[in-house]
Amino acid sequence: MSQALIVSRHNDFFGPSSHGGGSLQYTEIGANMSMRPTNNLLISAQVLSRRAGDDNENYEPRLDYGLLDYQLMANNHRSAGLQVGRIKHPYGLYNQTRDIAFTRPGILLPQSIYFDRTRSFGLSSDGVLFYEEERLSNGILYFYVGGGLPNFGSDAENALSFPGDDSPSMNGSYSTLGQIRYEHAGGKVVLALSAADVNANFDTQDESVGDGRFRFQPIALSAQYNSADWSLTTEYALRRRKISGLNVSELNRDVVGESWYLQYDRRLFENWRWLIRYDVMANDWHDRSGKQYENDNRGPAYSRFARDLTLGLKWQPKSNLLLSTEYHYVDGAGWIPPSDNRTNDLERYWDMMMFQASFLF
Repeated sequence: MSQALIVSRHNDFFGPSSHGGGSLQYTEIGANMSMRPTNNLLISAQVLSRRAGDDNENYEPRLDYGLLDYQLMANNHRSAGLQVGRIKHPYGLYNQTRDIAFTRPGILLPQSIYFDRTRSFGLSSDGVLFYEEERLSNGILYFYVGGGLPNFGSDAENALSFPGDDSPSMNGSYSTLGQIRYEHAGGKVVLALSAADVNANFDTQDESVGDGRFRFQPIALSAQYNSADWSLTTEYALRRRKISGLNVSELNRDVVGESWYLQYDRRLFENWRWLIRYDVMANDWHDRSGKQYENDNRGPAYSRFARDLTLGLKWQPKSNLLLSTEYHYVDGAGWIPPSDNRTNDLERYWDMMMFQASFLF
Protein backbone atom coordinates (compact mmCIF):
# COMPACT_ATOMS: atom_id res chain seq x y z
CA MET A 1 0.00 0.00 0.00
CA SER A 2 1.16 3.54 -0.79
CA GLN A 3 -0.01 7.04 0.05
CA ALA A 4 1.39 10.21 -1.50
CA LEU A 5 1.19 13.93 -0.86
CA ILE A 6 1.59 16.11 -3.95
CA VAL A 7 2.24 19.85 -3.79
CA SER A 8 2.52 21.73 -7.10
CA ARG A 9 2.60 25.26 -8.50
CA HIS A 10 0.44 26.51 -11.39
CA ASN A 11 -0.95 23.14 -12.61
CA ASP A 12 -2.73 20.36 -10.71
CA PHE A 13 -1.58 16.74 -10.82
CA PHE A 14 -3.58 13.88 -9.26
CA GLY A 15 -6.06 16.17 -7.55
CA PRO A 16 -5.99 19.81 -6.36
CA SER A 17 -2.24 19.75 -5.73
CA SER A 18 -1.74 23.49 -6.35
CA HIS A 19 -4.32 24.51 -3.72
CA GLY A 20 -4.15 24.59 0.05
CA GLY A 21 -1.82 21.97 1.48
CA GLY A 22 -1.67 19.88 -1.69
CA SER A 23 -3.38 16.69 -2.79
CA LEU A 24 -3.65 13.33 -1.04
CA GLN A 25 -5.49 11.81 -3.99
CA TYR A 26 -2.75 9.37 -5.00
CA THR A 27 -3.34 6.08 -3.21
CA GLU A 28 -2.52 2.49 -4.17
CA ILE A 29 -3.65 -0.57 -2.21
CA GLY A 30 -3.09 -4.03 -3.65
CA ALA A 31 -3.44 -7.61 -2.50
CA ASN A 32 -1.87 -10.46 -4.42
CA MET A 33 -1.61 -14.21 -4.14
CA SER A 34 0.08 -17.05 -5.96
CA MET A 35 0.02 -20.81 -5.63
CA ARG A 36 1.52 -23.73 -7.48
CA PRO A 37 -0.85 -26.73 -7.53
CA THR A 38 1.66 -28.74 -9.60
CA ASN A 39 5.30 -28.27 -10.55
CA ASN A 40 4.45 -26.82 -13.94
CA LEU A 41 1.33 -24.78 -13.09
CA LEU A 42 1.29 -21.40 -11.34
CA ILE A 43 -1.85 -19.45 -10.39
CA SER A 44 -1.29 -15.77 -9.66
CA ALA A 45 -3.53 -12.72 -9.22
CA GLN A 46 -3.63 -9.20 -7.79
CA VAL A 47 -6.55 -6.95 -6.90
CA LEU A 48 -5.71 -3.25 -6.95
CA SER A 49 -7.53 -0.21 -5.61
CA ARG A 50 -5.93 2.89 -7.08
CA ARG A 51 -6.88 6.54 -6.88
CA ALA A 52 -4.96 9.06 -8.97
CA GLY A 53 -6.82 12.34 -8.83
CA ASP A 54 -10.56 12.66 -9.31
CA ASP A 55 -10.95 9.34 -11.13
CA ASN A 56 -13.45 7.49 -8.98
CA GLU A 57 -13.63 4.52 -11.33
CA ASN A 58 -10.05 3.54 -10.58
CA TYR A 59 -10.65 3.95 -6.84
CA GLU A 60 -12.84 0.84 -6.94
CA PRO A 61 -10.97 -2.48 -6.48
CA ARG A 62 -10.21 -4.09 -9.84
CA LEU A 63 -8.42 -7.19 -11.03
CA ASP A 64 -4.97 -5.87 -11.90
CA TYR A 65 -3.79 -9.24 -13.21
CA GLY A 66 -4.98 -12.81 -12.84
CA LEU A 67 -3.48 -15.69 -14.78
CA LEU A 68 -2.71 -19.35 -15.13
CA ASP A 69 0.94 -19.93 -16.04
CA TYR A 70 1.58 -23.38 -17.50
CA GLN A 71 5.19 -24.35 -18.13
CA LEU A 72 5.45 -26.36 -21.32
CA MET A 73 9.11 -27.32 -20.98
CA ALA A 74 12.12 -26.69 -18.74
CA ASN A 75 15.72 -27.86 -18.92
CA ASN A 76 19.21 -26.45 -18.38
CA HIS A 77 19.15 -24.51 -21.65
CA ARG A 78 15.63 -23.18 -21.99
CA SER A 79 12.15 -22.97 -20.58
CA ALA A 80 8.84 -22.07 -22.21
CA GLY A 81 5.25 -21.68 -21.20
CA LEU A 82 1.82 -20.09 -21.67
CA GLN A 83 0.00 -17.53 -19.56
CA VAL A 84 -3.79 -17.32 -19.86
CA GLY A 85 -6.00 -14.69 -18.24
CA ARG A 86 -5.54 -10.99 -17.48
CA ILE A 87 -1.92 -10.31 -18.32
CA LYS A 88 0.23 -7.23 -17.73
CA HIS A 89 1.91 -6.26 -21.00
CA PRO A 90 5.67 -6.94 -21.19
CA TYR A 91 6.46 -3.43 -22.43
CA GLY A 92 9.65 -1.55 -21.64
CA LEU A 93 11.49 -2.23 -18.39
CA TYR A 94 8.79 -1.38 -15.82
CA ASN A 95 5.28 -1.92 -17.18
CA GLN A 96 4.66 -5.36 -15.69
CA THR A 97 5.56 -4.23 -12.16
CA ARG A 98 4.54 -0.57 -12.36
CA ASP A 99 1.83 -0.86 -9.68
CA ILE A 100 4.29 -1.95 -6.95
CA ALA A 101 6.06 1.11 -5.52
CA PHE A 102 9.11 -0.88 -4.40
CA THR A 103 9.93 -1.80 -8.01
CA ARG A 104 9.76 1.75 -9.37
CA PRO A 105 12.92 3.87 -9.52
CA GLY A 106 10.91 6.89 -8.31
CA ILE A 107 7.42 7.77 -7.17
CA LEU A 108 6.44 8.32 -10.80
CA LEU A 109 7.77 6.35 -13.72
CA PRO A 110 9.01 8.40 -16.69
CA GLN A 111 5.76 9.86 -17.98
CA SER A 112 6.96 10.01 -21.58
CA ILE A 113 6.96 6.19 -21.77
CA TYR A 114 4.70 5.04 -18.91
CA PHE A 115 1.78 7.47 -19.11
CA ASP A 116 -0.43 7.80 -16.06
CA ARG A 117 -2.58 10.18 -18.12
CA THR A 118 -3.68 7.27 -20.35
CA ARG A 119 -2.21 4.27 -18.55
CA SER A 120 -4.89 1.80 -19.66
CA PHE A 121 -3.85 2.16 -23.33
CA GLY A 122 -1.05 -0.34 -22.83
CA LEU A 123 -1.45 -1.75 -19.33
CA SER A 124 -3.06 -5.19 -19.68
CA SER A 125 -5.12 -7.53 -21.86
CA ASP A 126 -7.39 -10.52 -21.35
CA GLY A 127 -5.81 -13.18 -23.53
CA VAL A 128 -2.82 -15.48 -23.99
CA LEU A 129 0.93 -14.86 -23.73
CA PHE A 130 3.65 -17.27 -24.85
CA TYR A 131 7.08 -16.87 -23.27
CA GLU A 132 10.46 -18.53 -23.71
CA GLU A 133 13.82 -18.18 -21.95
CA GLU A 134 17.03 -19.15 -23.70
CA ARG A 135 19.97 -19.53 -21.30
CA LEU A 136 23.16 -18.57 -23.10
CA SER A 137 26.75 -18.78 -21.88
CA ASN A 138 26.83 -15.17 -20.61
CA GLY A 139 23.18 -14.19 -20.31
CA ILE A 140 19.51 -14.97 -20.82
CA LEU A 141 17.38 -14.15 -23.88
CA TYR A 142 13.64 -13.70 -23.26
CA PHE A 143 10.86 -13.87 -25.86
CA TYR A 144 7.24 -12.82 -25.27
CA VAL A 145 4.38 -12.78 -27.78
CA GLY A 146 0.67 -12.62 -27.08
CA GLY A 147 -2.77 -11.45 -28.04
CA GLY A 148 -6.13 -10.64 -26.52
CA LEU A 149 -8.65 -7.91 -25.69
CA PRO A 150 -7.15 -4.80 -24.02
CA ASN A 151 -8.70 -3.30 -20.90
CA PHE A 152 -9.64 0.37 -21.26
CA GLY A 153 -10.66 2.67 -18.43
CA SER A 154 -12.10 6.15 -18.16
CA ASP A 155 -8.61 7.64 -18.64
CA ALA A 156 -8.55 6.37 -22.22
CA GLU A 157 -12.12 7.55 -22.88
CA ASN A 158 -11.38 11.03 -21.52
CA ALA A 159 -8.36 11.30 -23.79
CA LEU A 160 -10.59 10.62 -26.82
CA SER A 161 -13.21 13.26 -26.00
CA PHE A 162 -14.34 15.44 -28.91
CA PRO A 163 -15.61 19.04 -28.95
CA GLY A 164 -19.28 19.22 -28.00
CA ASP A 165 -19.42 15.55 -27.00
CA ASP A 166 -18.98 13.61 -23.78
CA SER A 167 -16.21 11.05 -23.51
CA PRO A 168 -16.87 8.13 -25.86
CA SER A 169 -17.34 4.57 -24.62
CA MET A 170 -14.56 2.21 -25.70
CA ASN A 171 -14.53 -1.53 -26.29
CA GLY A 172 -11.25 -3.31 -26.85
CA SER A 173 -10.82 -5.44 -29.96
CA TYR A 174 -8.17 -8.06 -30.74
CA SER A 175 -4.68 -6.74 -30.07
CA THR A 176 -1.14 -8.15 -30.13
CA LEU A 177 2.12 -7.49 -28.31
CA GLY A 178 5.66 -8.77 -28.12
CA GLN A 179 9.04 -8.23 -26.52
CA ILE A 180 12.60 -9.47 -26.93
CA ARG A 181 14.85 -8.84 -23.92
CA TYR A 182 18.46 -9.79 -23.25
CA GLU A 183 20.03 -9.77 -19.78
CA HIS A 184 23.82 -10.07 -19.72
CA ALA A 185 25.92 -11.29 -16.80
CA GLY A 186 23.09 -11.64 -14.33
CA GLY A 187 21.41 -8.38 -15.31
CA LYS A 188 24.47 -6.14 -15.49
CA VAL A 189 23.34 -5.10 -18.96
CA VAL A 190 19.67 -5.22 -20.02
CA LEU A 191 18.50 -4.58 -23.59
CA ALA A 192 14.91 -4.83 -24.83
CA LEU A 193 12.73 -4.21 -27.86
CA SER A 194 8.98 -3.95 -27.18
CA ALA A 195 6.05 -3.45 -29.55
CA ALA A 196 2.26 -3.59 -29.40
CA ASP A 197 -0.78 -3.14 -31.63
CA VAL A 198 -3.68 -2.09 -29.39
CA ASN A 199 -7.13 -1.75 -30.98
CA ALA A 200 -10.58 -0.59 -29.88
CA ASN A 201 -13.96 0.52 -31.20
CA PHE A 202 -15.69 3.53 -29.65
CA ASP A 203 -19.09 5.24 -29.65
CA THR A 204 -19.13 9.04 -29.51
CA GLN A 205 -22.82 9.46 -28.49
CA ASP A 206 -23.11 12.02 -31.30
CA GLU A 207 -24.77 10.85 -34.53
CA SER A 208 -23.18 13.65 -36.54
CA VAL A 209 -19.71 12.49 -35.45
CA GLY A 210 -20.47 8.78 -35.65
CA ASP A 211 -18.56 5.83 -34.26
CA GLY A 212 -14.91 5.16 -34.85
CA ARG A 213 -11.91 2.92 -34.47
CA PHE A 214 -8.85 3.54 -32.31
CA ARG A 215 -5.39 2.08 -32.87
CA PHE A 216 -2.32 2.52 -30.66
CA GLN A 217 1.03 1.16 -31.91
CA PRO A 218 3.99 1.87 -29.63
CA ILE A 219 7.50 0.53 -30.20
CA ALA A 220 10.20 1.02 -27.56
CA LEU A 221 13.94 0.43 -27.26
CA SER A 222 15.28 -0.01 -23.72
CA ALA A 223 18.83 -0.17 -22.35
CA GLN A 224 20.10 -0.36 -18.79
CA TYR A 225 23.52 -0.79 -17.15
CA ASN A 226 23.64 -1.91 -13.52
CA SER A 227 26.68 -1.83 -11.25
CA ALA A 228 26.84 -2.55 -7.54
CA ASP A 229 26.12 1.07 -6.59
CA TRP A 230 24.50 2.77 -9.58
CA SER A 231 22.32 2.24 -12.66
CA LEU A 232 22.05 4.11 -15.94
CA THR A 233 18.79 3.66 -17.86
CA THR A 234 17.42 5.01 -21.12
CA GLU A 235 14.38 4.23 -23.23
CA TYR A 236 13.19 5.61 -26.56
CA ALA A 237 9.70 5.11 -28.02
CA LEU A 238 7.64 6.00 -31.05
CA ARG A 239 3.87 5.93 -30.49
CA ARG A 240 1.45 5.81 -33.40
CA ARG A 241 -2.08 6.87 -32.44
CA LYS A 242 -4.74 6.54 -35.12
CA ILE A 243 -8.44 7.46 -35.03
CA SER A 244 -10.51 6.51 -38.07
CA GLY A 245 -14.06 5.86 -39.23
CA LEU A 246 -15.66 9.09 -37.94
CA ASN A 247 -18.14 11.01 -40.10
CA VAL A 248 -16.24 14.29 -39.54
CA SER A 249 -13.00 13.89 -41.48
CA GLU A 250 -11.16 16.56 -39.41
CA LEU A 251 -11.54 14.36 -36.33
CA ASN A 252 -9.83 11.37 -37.94
CA ARG A 253 -6.15 11.47 -36.99
CA ASP A 254 -2.96 9.56 -37.62
CA VAL A 255 -0.16 10.93 -35.43
CA VAL A 256 3.21 9.53 -34.33
CA GLY A 257 4.48 10.69 -30.95
CA GLU A 258 8.06 10.52 -29.68
CA SER A 259 9.37 9.81 -26.17
CA TRP A 260 12.70 9.31 -24.46
CA TYR A 261 14.40 9.65 -21.10
CA LEU A 262 17.83 9.29 -19.49
CA GLN A 263 18.01 8.28 -15.83
CA TYR A 264 20.87 7.90 -13.33
CA ASP A 265 20.11 6.07 -10.08
CA ARG A 266 22.74 5.73 -7.32
CA ARG A 267 23.00 4.12 -3.90
CA LEU A 268 24.15 6.60 -1.22
CA PHE A 269 24.31 4.37 1.83
CA GLU A 270 22.94 0.93 2.57
CA ASN A 271 19.31 2.13 2.69
CA TRP A 272 19.40 5.36 0.64
CA ARG A 273 19.17 5.96 -3.11
CA TRP A 274 18.88 9.08 -5.24
CA LEU A 275 18.12 9.61 -8.92
CA ILE A 276 18.23 12.28 -11.56
CA ARG A 277 16.19 11.97 -14.76
CA TYR A 278 15.50 14.02 -17.84
CA ASP A 279 12.31 12.98 -19.58
CA VAL A 280 11.04 14.29 -22.95
CA MET A 281 7.84 13.64 -24.89
CA ALA A 282 6.11 15.12 -27.93
CA ASN A 283 2.62 14.15 -29.05
CA ASP A 284 3.59 14.66 -32.71
CA TRP A 285 7.18 14.21 -33.84
CA HIS A 286 6.43 16.30 -36.94
CA ASP A 287 5.31 19.14 -34.65
CA ARG A 288 7.46 18.70 -31.53
CA SER A 289 6.98 22.30 -30.38
CA GLY A 290 3.18 22.21 -30.88
CA LYS A 291 3.27 25.45 -32.91
CA GLN A 292 1.30 24.03 -35.83
CA TYR A 293 -1.29 22.67 -33.38
CA GLU A 294 -1.69 26.16 -31.91
CA ASN A 295 -1.77 27.82 -35.33
CA ASP A 296 -4.69 25.54 -36.24
CA ASN A 297 -6.57 26.90 -33.18
CA ARG A 298 -6.73 23.48 -31.56
CA GLY A 299 -5.14 24.52 -28.26
CA PRO A 300 -1.94 25.89 -26.71
CA ALA A 301 1.34 24.63 -28.14
CA TYR A 302 2.69 23.60 -24.72
CA SER A 303 -0.17 21.12 -24.27
CA ARG A 304 1.53 18.94 -26.90
CA PHE A 305 4.91 18.36 -25.23
CA ALA A 306 6.64 18.00 -21.86
CA ARG A 307 10.26 18.20 -20.73
CA ASP A 308 10.66 17.02 -17.16
CA LEU A 309 13.76 17.29 -14.94
CA THR A 310 13.33 15.03 -11.90
CA LEU A 311 15.36 14.68 -8.70
CA GLY A 312 14.45 11.87 -6.33
CA LEU A 313 15.47 10.42 -2.97
CA LYS A 314 14.42 7.09 -1.40
CA TRP A 315 14.97 5.73 2.10
CA GLN A 316 14.17 2.12 2.99
CA PRO A 317 14.75 1.79 6.75
CA LYS A 318 13.11 -1.67 6.79
CA SER A 319 12.59 -4.28 4.09
CA ASN A 320 8.84 -3.61 4.08
CA LEU A 321 8.88 0.21 4.41
CA LEU A 322 9.87 2.75 1.76
CA LEU A 323 9.82 6.55 2.12
CA SER A 324 10.29 8.55 -1.09
CA THR A 325 10.36 12.15 -2.21
CA GLU A 326 10.97 13.74 -5.59
CA TYR A 327 10.92 17.12 -7.28
CA HIS A 328 9.77 17.76 -10.86
CA TYR A 329 10.44 20.88 -12.90
CA VAL A 330 8.40 20.63 -16.09
CA ASP A 331 8.27 22.65 -19.30
CA GLY A 332 5.00 21.74 -21.02
CA ALA A 333 1.73 20.05 -20.10
CA GLY A 334 1.68 17.08 -22.48
CA TRP A 335 1.21 14.39 -19.82
CA ILE A 336 -1.05 16.14 -17.32
CA PRO A 337 -4.28 14.11 -16.83
CA PRO A 338 -7.22 16.00 -18.39
CA SER A 339 -9.43 15.28 -15.38
CA ASP A 340 -7.15 17.42 -13.16
CA ASN A 341 -7.12 20.61 -15.25
CA ARG A 342 -9.00 22.37 -18.01
CA THR A 343 -6.74 22.82 -21.02
CA ASN A 344 -7.26 26.59 -21.15
CA ASP A 345 -6.15 26.95 -17.52
CA LEU A 346 -2.82 25.15 -17.94
CA GLU A 347 0.47 26.98 -17.64
CA ARG A 348 3.59 26.04 -19.58
CA TYR A 349 6.14 26.06 -16.74
CA TRP A 350 5.26 24.30 -13.50
CA ASP A 351 6.82 22.21 -10.77
CA MET A 352 5.81 19.87 -7.97
CA MET A 353 7.06 18.09 -4.88
CA MET A 354 5.91 14.56 -4.15
CA PHE A 355 6.17 12.58 -0.89
CA GLN A 356 5.19 8.92 -0.63
CA ALA A 357 5.13 6.24 2.04
CA SER A 358 4.90 2.61 0.87
CA PHE A 359 4.41 -0.50 2.96
CA LEU A 360 4.50 -4.23 2.17
CA PHE A 361 2.36 -6.48 4.32
